[in-house]
Amino acid sequence: MAAPKVAVVGAGVIGLSTALCIAETCPGCSVTVLSDQFSPNTTSDVAAGMLIPHTYPGTPIHVQKQWFKETFSYLFAISNSAEASEAGIHLVSGWQVFKNTPKEELPFWSDVVLGFRPMSEAELQKFPRHQFGQAFTTLKCDCPPYLLWLEKRLKATGVQMSTRKVTDLWELNSEYHVVVNCAGIGACQLVGDEKIFPVRGQVLKVHAPWVKNFIRDGDGLTYIYPGVHRVTLGGTREKENWSLSPDPGTTKDIFDRCCSLEPSLRGAQDIKVKVGLRPSRQCVRLQKEVLSQGGVKLLVVHNYGHGAGGFSVHRGTAKEAARLVGECIADLQGSSSRAKL
Repeated sequence: MAAPKVAVVGAGVIGLSTALCIAETCPGCSVTVLSDQFSPNTTSDVAAGMLIPHTYPGTPIHVQKQWFKETFSYLFAISNSAEASEAGIHLVSGWQVFKNTPKEELPFWSDVVLGFRPMSEAELQKFPRHQFGQAFTTLKCDCPPYLLWLEKRLKATGVQMSTRKVTDLWELNSEYHVVVNCAGIGACQLVGDEKIFPVRGQVLKVHAPWVKNFIRDGDGLTYIYPGVHRVTLGGTREKENWSLSPDPGTTKDIFDRCCSLEPSLRGAQDIKVKVGLRPSRQCVRLQKEVLSQGGVKLLVVHNYGHGAGGFSVHRGTAKEAARLVGECIADLQGSSSRAKL
């Protein structure tokens, strides 16, 4: 058969990294990314981009750990290269603090991040309302630069980018052999997935260059993540809230909560408010599906529903999706050679 054509629907961090993994692992393929929104207008552009995994109740822990490990290794290599600055990737050290000692003092990812250890009594004095904490070094992606870096890598490998709103996967059937669904929250409409729901996140991006360490409350709701140019302050987790309009009361609440962890933030300048809808499910949907209509078949690979943890596992799930695309192409090539016989 001619060079297999693959369409990837969605241009957030999941869509772009999946397209890149397909281009790297299936070199004979022609890959096109289709999306009605590219950076800086994707949900991923709002994300803080910190590599601290969120647990997916419906996915085995060893699988989640593998995804995180692959992502961490991939980004660590970039952070150690001349491209680190352009890609917006850097190491950041800090603390995760708890008002009460958590049941799990060693999270499943503790041996993937660097230098994970319990906080000392002296360190805990910085957080008088908290009685337990963990110190470690992890990676942070500054999201718009990272997405632009991914786009540049894709173009260099010959991947096409096309601004197009896909409302039904079947509309791609005549043009592409395999369709990869990385539509995030758009999967509600695109494939009628009733298991996916938005979790609204409002964050502040502030100028506070003196803040060098991340601080994260153990409940995951309040966090301070320093980036290359701005510090991300968060946040909110509002299930089933579809509003993309910033809420001034929420802005004040986030700012006050973050200042209680890091009082020096009272001097932060140039506060910008961002809102994104995290595409959440009990587990990431990462699977092959054969759709059929009137005897016609469409091969689909799904990779969406990463919720708040997309950046932490994006490369790992992209590699798995690319492997599934490879299986689809092998099936197609097998059936086309059988047809010739």
